[in-house]
Amino acid sequence: MSSGTAVEPGAVIVAAESVTKAFTTPDGGALPVLDGVSFTLAEGEIVALLGKSGSGKSTLLRCVAGLIAPSSGTVSYRGTPVTGANPGVSMVFQTFALLPWLTVQQNVELGLEARGTGEAERAERALAAIDTIGLDGFESAYPKELSGGMRQRVGFARAIVTEPDALLMDEPFSALDVLTAENLRNELIRLWEGHGAPVKSILIVTHNIEEAVLLADRILVLSSNPGRIMAELAVGLPRPRDRHASRFEALVDTIYGILTGREQAAATAVEAGATAQPAPAAPGRPAPTPVNTPLPDVSPGGLAGLLEILAARGGSDGLAEIADDLSFEIDDLLPLTDAAVLLTLARIDGSDIELTADGKEFASAGILASKQLFARHAARRAPLVRTIVQALAATEDHTLRTGFFLDILRRGFSPDEARSQLGTAIDWGRYAELYDYDSDDEELTLEPGAQENL
Repeated sequence: MSSGTAVEPGAVIVAAESVTKAFTTPDGGALPVLDGVSFTLAEGEIVALLGKSGSGKSTLLRCVAGLIAPSSGTVSYRGTPVTGANPGVSMVFQTFALLPWLTVQQNVELGLEARGTGEAERAERALAAIDTIGLDGFESAYPKELSGGMRQRVGFARAIVTEPDALLMDEPFSALDVLTAENLRNELIRLWEGHGAPVKSILIVTHNIEEAVLLADRILVLSSNPGRIMAELAVGLPRPRDRHASRFEALVDTIYGILTGREQAAATAVEAGATAQPAPAAPGRPAPTPVNTPLPDVSPGGLAGLLEILAARGGSDGLAEIADDLSFEIDDLLPLTDAAVLLTLARIDGSDIELTADGKEFASAGILASKQLFARHAARRAPLVRTIVQALAATEDHTLRTGFFLDILRRGFSPDEARSQLGTAIDWGRYAELYDYDSDDEELTLEPGAQENL
C-alpha cells in the first residue's frame, strides 16, 4: 500500500463465486442482471467494478454488502458465506444518503450506534473520523448547510468510523461537479497511501474509465444485460498517477476497446502495463432485439455532432483525443459512440472511431437529407425503433398506446429503464418522422411512408 510500489494483496476479505442475480418483472418473468460473476477482494488493494449502464455493477456491490441476496452463487466474508448484512464492510452511496434531521456528528455516529457502541466512544470516534476527512468544525451542522462535496465527506466519515475491512463505494463522485470530484479522489488516494483511512481494502463501482485507472490496483470490466466479467486488468502503475503518461493513456484506450466490444482489446492490455483475462465469449450471438440491444441514451443532434466532428478531423480520430479537445471525459462519448456503431455510421478501429461510408454521407448531408438517412438507419438498425414501426404498421389505424411497448420492454428492463428506452425511441422516431407521439393520450402513430425505410 505504500506510495510508488506495486500492491501485494494479503488475505482475501470478500470472495464472490458464480454470483447470478435476476429480478422478477411485473408479468412474473425473470430480468437477468448478473450472470456467473466471480472475483476476490484482498487486503491492501483497491478494486474497481467498471461498466456501462445495465452491467449490474451496483447490484453486485449490494450483493457484496449483503443488502440483497444472489439468485444463485455465494458471497463470502473471510471464508464465511454472507447470509445477511456483511459485518466487515461499509458503504458510501452516490446520493450521500444522509438523514437531514441529524447533525454531521449524529449522521457519522449512526453505524456505531447500530452496533451498540457507548455514547462517549461514539462521540470520540465520530469526531476523529470527521477530522480525518477534513470537516472539523462542522460537527453540529445539518446536511442542508453543506455543499455536495461536504455531504459526501460526511458519507465517507460515516463509512470509515466503523473501521471496516472493506469500504464499498457506489459511484461516489458522480453526483459532484468535476473539480470537487477530482479533489475528493485525490484526498481518498492520499488517505489510502498514508494509511489515514482505517480500512483494509476498497471496492469501487464506476462508469468512468479514467477514474478506475486513477484509483484502482485491479479493474474488473463488466459487460451489460446481463453483467459478466469481460476482462480483469492489473493496473501496475505507481501513485500518484499521471493522466498524460503513455502507460496511463494506453490502459484507458485498452479499456475503452473492451467496453466497445473490440475482440483483441484485452490482449493488448499487456502493452499498457497490465494483464488481462478476457471472459469466454458466449456461444452464438442472438439476433438483435429491443431487449438484448438497448438504445444508447443520446439525441439525434448529439450523434450528428459527433459525426460532424469526426468528418472535420478527416473521418477518424481517437476517442481520448476528441474527449480531451472537447474537455469531456471519454466516458461521456461512449453512448454517442455506441449509437454511431449501432446505426453503422461509424466503426471502432483499435482505440479510434472511424466514419463508415454511410457516416460520411450523413455528416455531409443537409438537414432534410440527414433526417432521411437517419430514418433509414434507425428503422433498420435500432431494434426498438424497428419494432415500433412494424407494430404500428400491423394495426388497422396505425396507432398504439405506449403501454404496449412498455410491457414488452419490462421483460428485459426495470420499469425506469423501460421508460428511458421508450423515451429514446420516441425521440429518434419523431426526429426521423417515422411516427408521431401524442403525450396526452400516450399514443404513437405511424407517419406516411415510414415502412419504406425498413
